[in-house]
Amino acid sequence: MNLKDLYIDFFVSKGHKQIPSAPVVPENDPSVLFNTAGMQPLIPYLMGRPHPYGTRLVDYQKCIRTSDLERVGDKSHHTFFEMLGNWSLGDYFKKESIGYSFEFLTKILKIPVERLAVTVFNGEDNIPKDEVSASIWKNLGISEDRIAYLGKEDNFWIAGDSGPCGPDTEIFYFRSDDAIPVKFDPNDERWVEIWNNVFMEFYKDNDGKITELPQKNVDTGMGYERVVAVLEGVDDNYLSSVWIDIVKKIEQLSKYTYEENPTSMRIIADHIRTAVFILGDEAGIKPSNTDQGYILRRLIRRAIRHAKKLEIDENSNWEVIIANMIIDKYAKYYHELTKNKEVILEGLTNEKNKFNRTLAKGLKEFEKITSNLTTDTLNKDLAFKLYDTYGFPIELTVELANEKAISVDVEGFNEKFKAHQELSRTASSGKFKGGLAGDSEKEIKYHTATHLLNAALKVVVNKDIHQKGSNITSERMRFDFSCDHKLTDEEKQKTEQLVNKWISEGLDVTVTEMSKEQALKSGAECMFIEKYPDIVTVYSIGDVSKELCGGPHVKNTSELGKFKIVKEEASSAGVRRIKAILE
Repeated sequence: MNLKDLYIDFFVSKGHKQIPSAPVVPENDPSVLFNTAGMQPLIPYLMGRPHPYGTRLVDYQKCIRTSDLERVGDKSHHTFFEMLGNWSLGDYFKKESIGYSFEFLTKILKIPVERLAVTVFNGEDNIPKDEVSASIWKNLGISEDRIAYLGKEDNFWIAGDSGPCGPDTEIFYFRSDDAIPVKFDPNDERWVEIWNNVFMEFYKDNDGKITELPQKNVDTGMGYERVVAVLEGVDDNYLSSVWIDIVKKIEQLSKYTYEENPTSMRIIADHIRTAVFILGDEAGIKPSNTDQGYILRRLIRRAIRHAKKLEIDENSNWEVIIANMIIDKYAKYYHELTKNKEVILEGLTNEKNKFNRTLAKGLKEFEKITSNLTTDTLNKDLAFKLYDTYGFPIELTVELANEKAISVDVEGFNEKFKAHQELSRTASSGKFKGGLAGDSEKEIKYHTATHLLNAALKVVVNKDIHQKGSNITSERMRFDFSCDHKLTDEEKQKTEQLVNKWISEGLDVTVTEMSKEQALKSGAECMFIEKYPDIVTVYSIGDVSKELCGGPHVKNTSELGKFKIVKEEASSAGVRRIKAILE
């Protein structure tokens, strides 16, 4: 049985309810481009909002992290990964959580106890040493020698500068055929972390003051790819069953074996998989030069560059072959991949063809640049232009320059590239702004306004319009919707007027819980039906809007102020974007 199924079945047997994976593109969260952890979509519930499924939850969550994108190519890094998680929202705490983890690892996965070790929090800044967790581990059979006490840097979790926080205990597996050391050294790379249990028992305010939380939560996370590799006894994730069939297919498509060029094969496998999940998401992301579209374009183009290194025929449909394998592999768990299969394949092929043309232009530009050189060195700015504009990796520039007996300022390029990398990392890191402090009053108003805008567009433009995505900050709202034309000035004016009419009418915003089936029958609209559990929250605004939504919202539309459309533009094919403000 698949590890995901074993995990879900085990925690369901312990009274947990399975919740569906949230989309990879988060709704109404401008602080991140992608969902980066299993807990991220659950933030409102960790803050105290009741979850419709109760206090014990379990899932597998699609995650994308691009902060380590340049490290993909080694044995263990991925941009897309699956996180297995279980949560207690004010229900059980350390004893049960640690007990469940130990039972799952040793009884269900049959991992020998002697291959396990743990870290716990050592105490720091008036926060006590976590003797409770250490004692539980000892009672379960983990010896004192296999327990390491570490500080805040390693074993204390907080999402930002303030918010719920607490110690965590991390579980390690000895992945080596060497004799297992008696004493656990967390710096010994043969010990790999496989599970993390976070105990949110404190609250840190903006002044740094720590107080105890009335509702104590448990948030755990286990990386699917890493644990599969551990269970199958391989020290290279790409040789596990998660990847091996894709790697073998890339070998067939190229002129090399995995042993000859593992780096390029890992990059192609990883980046095409991530691109499949971004293109398959209901948010309708397409390759572009901004936000998620920029990351998507970067991933596809990096995969294409490495396909060239492997001498894969650029005129073949290699990207479609690999994407189809990935879709088939994950279709059982993520139905949107089958639903959006044509969109995925078309997106990959279009970007490949576009980039192949760009590469040809880049080669022409290289000839032009080098023929006009007055020295025998290509400077850092020209080398970076070839990378940034035409996608030339520095290795390709150096190779081409060597043929002309020209040297390249690689050191200068690397400095420039590092600065560019820092900008990318900042733009796409998985950090939550402001911790788990929740939505600001202004963001809550904008959230409510998206519902009114959606309803108004259906009245003014077309009843078949649907939301395709939104992004909210405290300064403005951005709303993407399906539409086959640029809105006329009259359509924009009428939409704006209708939203303001509903605001002035002081319509009540009401919330009810019902089954997903009932909600859809009642006419409630939702953006990603797959992500919602069987019991859903429906927000109604008077008689003008009814949508499945996680909230939060204002109590009455009169709280919103004046709605004003600032801009209307294309987002992607068949999708328009409105930027609006509340004055």
